[in-house]
Amino acid sequence: MRHLNYNHLYYFWSVAREGSIAKASKSLHLTPQTISGQLKLLEEAIGEPLFSRVGRGLVLSETGHVVQQYAEEIFSLGAELAGRVRDKSASNPLTLNVGIVNSIAKLIAYQLLSPALEMENALRVICYEGDLENLLADLSVHRLDIVLSDRPIPPGLGVKAFNHSLGQSSVSFFCRASRAANYKRNFPQSLNGAPVLLPLPTNPLRRQLEDWFAAEKLAPRVIAEFDDSALMKAFGRAASGLFPAPQAISSEIEDMYDVVRIGSVEQLTENFYAISPERKVRHPAVAVITETAKSRLQAPV
Repeated sequence: MRHLNYNHLYYFWSVAREGSIAKASKSLHLTPQTISGQLKLLEEAIGEPLFSRVGRGLVLSETGHVVQQYAEEIFSLGAELAGRVRDKSASNPLTLNVGIVNSIAKLIAYQLLSPALEMENALRVICYEGDLENLLADLSVHRLDIVLSDRPIPPGLGVKAFNHSLGQSSVSFFCRASRAANYKRNFPQSLNGAPVLLPLPTNPLRRQLEDWFAAEKLAPRVIAEFDDSALMKAFGRAASGLFPAPQAISSEIEDMYDVVRIGSVEQLTENFYAISPERKVRHPAVAVITETAKSRLQAPV
């Protein structure tokens, strides 16, 4: 491959983004002939076609998709650099946009994010909550710097992002103190017929729980299922039933929700990930989060 001309790459990126040479020419204030000529020079430098013509439109080739992904990262970093230089004064703190999967324990999310809040340089953390697929979509267009998740990127999703394992925690069961004595005795067999609150079947912990119930020949009574982990704990606080949560935050759960841990299950583990748009973490706050997570969670097996 010959040396790339970044003007040519920018014209290609604009065409891929706009969907046609005609639209790109309007946004760039250039003639379609000029852009076509620049694209041809880029294809000659790369050695493969970047577009295929379908009817009157252009469709990215397989190589074109790869080049587009790199171009997205290159020009988004350029925009980030320009913004960082503009806002380098102390009155404009570094911003960290974080997506938090709604099934992840919020106390775990806080533990993971708190080292970034203690950084010497001023930092403003902006948190968004949602399902993993929507958060990854925002990550792919650089609306987010990082996604905190209890599962890795689903296979086949087609998002250019990378998993950074932060660690794991075994799982404990909790309930109101007034009912704890009944379930602490003979745990886990005491779960037979007990009212339980569980995450939705789409949650990876739910699948582990069901396998464990079957292996231990346990048949708890599922009275409610939740997408949001904090809502599940709030129901548990109201004495609705027993609920599972990460052992790593057991003392915080007991204090915040006025509940008691009745037993732990080492075979059950919740895994935690930081998902970023790059393989090598560049954002200083994300680097702090990934580096300090291992002191707050068990190392992944």
